[in-house]
Amino acid sequence: MTTRQRKVHTQQLHTQLSRAAVQIFAANDRINQILIEHLDPAAWSAKPPGKVRPIAAIFTHMHNVRAKWVRLTAPHLKVPRQLNRLHCTPQQARAELAESAARCAEMLAEALGGGGGRIETFRRDGWARPWPVGPEMLCYMLSHEAHHRGQVCMLAHQLGFPLPIKVTSGIWNWEKLWKECGSPAGPGYAS
Repeated sequence: MTTRQRKVHTQQLHTQLSRAAVQIFAANDRINQILIEHLDPAAWSAKPPGKVRPIAAIFTHMHNVRAKWVRLTAPHLKVPRQLNRLHCTPQQARAELAESAARCAEMLAEALGGGGGRIETFRRDGWARPWPVGPEMLCYMLSHEAHHRGQVCMLAHQLGFPLPIKVTSGIWNWEKLWKECGSPAGPGYAS
């Protein structure tokens, strides 16, 4: 393989990774949207026992952390506004999560696209050491959100508002999720 062929191959891999990361994060956000759509409204602000965040605070935290990732990693992008965990409605959370997901998708596309963009490091937080951009960035973002979705599902159940089985099993139907996010071929296929 010549040097030019290697460069073309590397650019193709970056393009595939970037495209996949954007689709994966869109499916990730669709799961958040589905949970909020099907959550009993009384569960949204119900106070859990002990020193546990209410469900509303968990979703606002997820959005606010996304905004922080964009602000620290890609400040040239429009930084989503912060949500107030005490006064946020499910409708506001859904709208702002969609907005922060779009900014995160832009950030991922630029960071992982390999096109010499402005993003060279992923900054998770002000106290954390920056990482070079790569698949680890996406994995960290997804892990953070999956952790909190698990908390939401568990809390809803513990508070007496379990999500329907159709919802809890539906969040694992990635073929359907990808189609709902505009990728009709499904996971692993270019759309």
